[in-house]
Amino acid sequence: MTSAPWPAEHVIHAAQRGDERAIATLLGASHQHVRRFAHALCSTPEDAEDAAQEALIVLYRKIGTLRAAAALGSWMFQIVRNECIRRGRLSLRRYSHGELAGLSAEEATLARLEVERIVGAIATLPADQRAVLVLRDVQGLSGAATAQALGLSRAAMKSRLHRGREALRLRLSGKATDHDHRVTETPI
Repeated sequence: MTSAPWPAEHVIHAAQRGDERAIATLLGASHQHVRRFAHALCSTPEDAEDAAQEALIVLYRKIGTLRAAAALGSWMFQIVRNECIRRGRLSLRRYSHGELAGLSAEEATLARLEVERIVGAIATLPADQRAVLVLRDVQGLSGAATAQALGLSRAAMKSRLHRGREALRLRLSGKATDHDHRVTETPI
């Protein structure tokens, strides 16, 4: 299944000038790309749909601020990524509040901080690794379903999942750098 291309530059420029037909074309052509990315990153289908809608609203409201038409895809993916992370954090907070009911205030605070640390570490993973890790380990999809959702072979999905898990483990242990994937010891 191939996807339609992103809108042409002339459509983007016309939308930036306020042309209503161009805006409608831009939103329609961007919708499937935004939805696919949201479903790969958000923890639930409902969050993915909400994040996709939010991204399209931002596109409609702020298309005039886009500096380079060629950057539309990366700009939209960044908006979706941020919205999925925001929704994931809210969801984890709601979940952790229910799970933390029997803990002391100190234990509950430590547990919430750990959840935030994990969410933050996942958010720093490269997009290809993060998408596989979220679908497989957070949403609990099978390997076949994860590979299909992302348009990957099973081998490619397994490779990205392994790299993502290893990168996450290194980030959580404090041995990863922000600039590369080599292991470095963090001073205590």
